[in-house]
Order: sequence, then structure tokens, then C-alpha cells
Amino acid sequence: MINRIRDIRRSKGMTLAETAAACHPPTTAQTIGRLETGMRNLSLTWMNRIGAALGVDPDSLVKPIDVAQPQIVARLTTGGAENLAHPRDAILPTELLEGGKLLCVEIEAGQGEYRSGDLLWMRQIAPEDAAQLVNRDVLAPRSGGRFAFGRLINRQGNLIGLLPPGIGQRQIVIDAPPWLAVAEMLVRKL
Repeated sequence: MINRIRDIRRSKGMTLAETAAACHPPTTAQTIGRLETGMRNLSLTWMNRIGAALGVDPDSLVKPIDVAQPQIVARLTTGGAENLAHPRDAILPTELLEGGKLLCVEIEAGQGEYRSGDLLWMRQIAPEDAAQLVNRDVLAPRSGGRFAFGRLINRQGNLIGLLPPGIGQRQIVIDAPPWLAVAEMLVRKL
């Protein structure tokens, strides 16, 4: 198994020192560097500590040797496409997101900023955390196995108000949904 600590840490924009300080208990940047390069064995305890520090599932820190991983080989800058001196693993955004169950909504008919064929990946959260989601697109369960989707425009007590993405649609008010799912990532074929 090869570890992907460095690739995930860089994708998160964290330094060795920041990662070391985020571990519980804190460790040194040198120790994190040794674990990244394989100079020190990566135990389950270290995987759990570093996974928590980076906000990822500890399993995502390692990859099997026989599985080809997509590579980041270039970056697009104001001067055009530039090659990377050392290509690195492309970490799926779903591996970098923290907490909650992932759900996916398939867009069948284009509405608002969404086009037919889009896949909208969403992260399930508890309704009490809804206040931080105002002005974000959310999915909420309704009675009878139905769902409501739209921009969260307000929350008052147990009531949440959603504004669907289509033109001329009315606000939907839902009383005490058991969960909400917030849009995290849009996948669109070109």
C-alpha cells in the first residue's frame, strides 16, 4: 500500500506544520514528513490521527499498488497551461469533504443553473445546522417519500423555506424535516 498523505494535505492547502498541529495530540512536522515519505511506518493509530487532522476518512490515506490513480499533470495559469515538475494523485473531491452521508441528485430537466445530465452531490446534515446553509441549495425529505429541492432562504424554529430553481415557482415551506442535504459538488459532462 502507498500512502497519499502528501497529496491530500496539499489538496487541502495545509503545510506539514499545520497538519502536525491539527493532530490530537499534536506532533511535529518532521514526523508527518516521515510518515508521508514512508521513512516511518503508517500504523492504524497514525492513520486515524492524520485522517482526523485532515478531515478525511482514514481509509483515503492509503491506496492499493495495483490500482491506477488519476494524476494531476498540469495547471492552468494566466500564462496558459504549465506542466507540474512532479505529477501527483488527483484526489476526488468527495474524499476531501468532511462529515455526513453523501447523496446524489440526477438533474433530468434543466432548471436555474442546473442542466439536464448534471449530477449534484450533496452532503446530509442535521436540521439544527440549517442556519449556516442560508442561500445554499438543499434537498429536504417530505411526507410520502417525496423531496423538496431549492435555495434555503429562511429557517424559523422547525420551519424551513426553500425557493425552487425554476422560474416563477413558489416558496416551499417544510415543517421539521428529519435531515437536509446541502449541495457540495456539481459534476457536468462536457
